[in-house]
Amino acid sequence: MSIPVFRPCFDEEEVDAVREVLMSGWVGPGQKVEELEKRFAEYVGTEFALSMNSCSSALFTALKVIGVEGREVVTTAQTFVSTNHAILQNGGTPVFADIEGTTLNISPESIAHRVNDKTAAIMVVHHGGHPCDMDPIMGIANEKGIPVIEDAAHAAGARYKGRMAGALGTIGCFSFHALKNMSTGDGGMLTTDDESVAERVRNVRWMGITRSTYDRFRKNGRARAWEYDVDEVGYKFHMNDLNAAIGIVQLGKLESTNAARREVAVQYRSAFEDVEWIEMLGEKDYAQSANHAFVVLAEDRDRLIEHLAEKGIDGGVHYRPNHLYSVYEPYRRDLPVTESLWTKMVTLPMYPSMSNDEVLQVIEAVREFEPLT
Repeated sequence: MSIPVFRPCFDEEEVDAVREVLMSGWVGPGQKVEELEKRFAEYVGTEFALSMNSCSSALFTALKVIGVEGREVVTTAQTFVSTNHAILQNGGTPVFADIEGTTLNISPESIAHRVNDKTAAIMVVHHGGHPCDMDPIMGIANEKGIPVIEDAAHAAGARYKGRMAGALGTIGCFSFHALKNMSTGDGGMLTTDDESVAERVRNVRWMGITRSTYDRFRKNGRARAWEYDVDEVGYKFHMNDLNAAIGIVQLGKLESTNAARREVAVQYRSAFEDVEWIEMLGEKDYAQSANHAFVVLAEDRDRLIEHLAEKGIDGGVHYRPNHLYSVYEPYRRDLPVTESLWTKMVTLPMYPSMSNDEVLQVIEAVREFEPLT
């Protein structure tokens, strides 16, 4: 059996949580969803947390609520396509900024050069779980009155100067995909301190309906339970109690599982610091990474991945920059740092249940590789 890049971390606690919901007779959005939202808001430190069926839905909804149609969104190309698809899906124009070579995060300096009177929002991605340098980014945004959306898909539990990722901008969007630090099988969360944003998100995520099914039938009695208004065209983006039950358990484990990830990262850094052909990314003084992904830079990237595969070890590439895909051709521009680094990126295996033997296997395989360039 090969060593994967990522592996979900579930045990009997999650099984018991799902069983409880199945036996309750209510599996749609209900008590467990409300509990997860309350706990997640408290954990992140925002007034509101609104569960979604994916981070992609959260990103789409964030831009929908802000309103970017016919306007520009300054963003990064170094991300999964969900980030920038959300801009196109809302009728906006992605304006790609370059990245920092040491973190793969969007560069505040590059953002400053992209912002103009057409800018509706700034989208930042905490790549690999390492927070972006938010103070200068928020400085740019606040000066221009521009909202900032944090794509925190990799960053559950990450901190910037002691504050949690997802509580730093106007809206935070988290992923609970199967392979993320905190998983509900699939799902997501949108966080904000803005009550008007939260109210609009509640409507948008459930078809524009003003009263949820749980409110009408279980929470507030059955009086005229059939009656509600629909005040806009919305979407079916909400989470259900099955996913939320798993999420409650996973949230309770998040600090310990992130600590386990950090231990693997520390071993890798120590093992590779004398390997001349490997360049490792840093962790800035302002950051505590969630360590979702451990990315190294290697000149002979493709051969290294093939070498690892021969040893029964998976290697990944996260990600091919979005502006190089055909659908983004109209929005291409020169991104020197992004384009020089992505061909070197290798994501090595890292997950909480990774055994020490597996870590040592990866280290040995990497160290014995002999690049041609």
